Amino acid sequence: MAFDEYLAERLASSFKRRGVAFTAKKMMGGMLFMVDDKMCIGLNRDKTSGEDRMMVRVGEFAQDMCMKRAGCRTMEFTGRPMKGFVYVDPEGFDMDEDWEFWIEKALEYNPLAKRSKK
Repeated sequence: MAFDEYLAERLASSFKRRGVAFTAKKMMGGMLFMVDDKMCIGLNRDKTSGEDRMMVRVGEFAQDMCMKRAGCRTMEFTGRPMKGFVYVDPEGFDMDEDWEFWIEKALEYNPLAKRSKK
């Protein structure tokens, strides 16, 4: 599993600071942070570039707006675009303001998201 431990700790701290209950699971080649048993945000490493990236569940209605931000692109897993999910490269989350933006977007959508089938 390829993900940056520092970024995982930073993400966990961001959730804790907000009082958000979460579970962290190693999945999808990285670390996923689940809120209310739903994928909220994750971290992994791009196999092509070797760079760390965020996987953010923003919902379909916010995806177009999010795509205008630096470092953001459609999330493709298994070669197909995933509606409502984006990848964010380091240029899009290195600054604290950008980091907080992505966490807020993921948490805004989380109550509307469907739970994964178990």
